[in-house]
Amino acid sequence: MKIIIPMAGRGSRLRPHTLTVPKPLVPVAGKPIVQRIVEDLAAAFGEKVEEVAFIIAPDFGEAVETQLKTTAAGIGAKGSVYYQTQPLGTAHAILSAKDSLSGNCIVAFADTLFDMRFKLDTEKDGVIWVQRVKDPSAFGVVELNGEGYIANFVEKPKDFVSDMAIIGIYYFRDGEYLKNELQYLLDNDIKDRGEYQLTDALENMRAKGTKFYPGEIEEWLDCGNKDAVVHSNQRILELNKGTNLVDSTATVTNSSIVQPCYIGANAVIENSVIGPHVSIGHDTVVRHSVLRNTVIQNHSTVENAVLDNSMLGNHVDYSPKKSEISIGDYTGIS
Repeated sequence: MKIIIPMAGRGSRLRPHTLTVPKPLVPVAGKPIVQRIVEDLAAAFGEKVEEVAFIIAPDFGEAVETQLKTTAAGIGAKGSVYYQTQPLGTAHAILSAKDSLSGNCIVAFADTLFDMRFKLDTEKDGVIWVQRVKDPSAFGVVELNGEGYIANFVEKPKDFVSDMAIIGIYYFRDGEYLKNELQYLLDNDIKDRGEYQLTDALENMRAKGTKFYPGEIEEWLDCGNKDAVVHSNQRILELNKGTNLVDSTATVTNSSIVQPCYIGANAVIENSVIGPHVSIGHDTVVRHSVLRNTVIQNHSTVENAVLDNSMLGNHVDYSPKKSEISIGDYTGIS
């Protein structure tokens, strides 16, 4: 099995947090989004993952590439890095990793998190995970036939055809076949809304007899902006409620931790009330503060603050009292 993760987008809706790191490396409940995706997919597969191929922008940098390869190594897989040099659509992004498209493949876009408590049936031609949504016009959607497999793909329909939105996880039994269909789109300049779309390749495969089945998920979590990340952090913490997420090296003095919360390695909490639904990164210091429903990343200092529905980046120094903020990396406020 190979896992293919397109993640070349910068995540402009999550600025300023994505000015210094790609959105998939933003932590939620103590782990980067992309790490959660890789680990959950590996658990769903239940067998050894051979390779994880990450598709990134060329300017993400060596540190990001090293972190991604470490993420792959964490599940015992080879980590490969490919570059998407132009934003030409989902099909173009996946094809950037064409050298890794063979055998059983999972493609997972690193835009959102999922509650992935499922087991993968690798004998099927393909599985596409979907969830019903109120406004399907913003998504690619599928229609099912009477036999329970997918009969049609529609990209961002203007008129209602289905409310079953494609969430961004796909399984293909034959990665080589997928590669050939993606290459066909580029070779013949077949675009939709100016881009090469994966749904066009899926439709071609379906028309040739490939049977795609819908996959079930428990929950689909967006991480597109600050409010969405804070909400996803809350849900992930709730799903892990009852698990000790306070690192043994963290120091908590004269403070109350209202679970569920995540507190990272070497964090220092003094004279504060933390939680519920707070994540504090490693080597971060919080003093004389009241925090709830908040994400603070690594190497930051927060003092004399009352925060709710907030997100702070790395190396932030924050001391004024605010009720709701969004601060990027390497920021100082006094």
